[in-house]
Amino acid sequence: MVSDLPSSAIRIVRIDRPERRNAVDSATAERLFREFTAFDHDPEAKVAILTGDEAAFCAGADLTDLPRLRESGPMGPTRLELSKPVLAAIEGWCVAGGVELAAWADVRIAGAGARFGCLERRWGVPLIDGGTVRLPRIVGLGRAMDLMLTGRGFDATEAERIGFVQRVVPEGTALDAAIEVAEQIASSPWPAVVHDRLSAYESYGLSLADALANEDRHGRAVIFDPGFADGVAQFQADQARRRAEGRR
Repeated sequence: MVSDLPSSAIRIVRIDRPERRNAVDSATAERLFREFTAFDHDPEAKVAILTGDEAAFCAGADLTDLPRLRESGPMGPTRLELSKPVLAAIEGWCVAGGVELAAWADVRIAGAGARFGCLERRWGVPLIDGGTVRLPRIVGLGRAMDLMLTGRGFDATEAERIGFVQRVVPEGTALDAAIEVAEQIASSPWPAVVHDRLSAYESYGLSLADALANEDRHGRAVIFDPGFADGVAQFQADQARRRAEGRR
């Protein structure tokens, strides 16, 4: 377990309904929407981590109190387009709308015991929190169709193999690992992080020529940022130090 709280640059958002395996009801959806909106507008916050608890990341929408349809997405933030990265730290059950919440994140880190599945297929509930859009982009159309149409469950090993999860860590350590990754991201020169992320997302739907032109626009914004020279100077200093130590 991490011994210290993460820096102010890292925002941890918990679903926090353990008695319902972190299923999202109307009040929770509203809270998640507000917390991620606040994160996006906080100049000190750089990376957010969405998590549940050790038993469940999220079991989907609470069918006893279905979240109301709204522009932000029934599960809360899933139709928000944030300007900063979000990581998902997943333990236990990540099913139905929980899969869609995880897919909304930029990077997914799972404990070895995590379980996944579009289980809403069994009850005739559609994927309406971006799952039909994001799953094919993350794992490919064929694999997404297999998961969505069958509703079968799959484990963390398969989730990593098909690319849905980027890292699998020992059970119970997903949040610790996510904090480490978040700190690494937050410590990088920030304009390049923001612009490279946006360029990747904005490339969808663009022709290759337009996507490359958009990448160039983002790249110029970084290169002409006042802090860019500091990063170059740090690189040169690191190279000089490595040469002096006889390393490459």
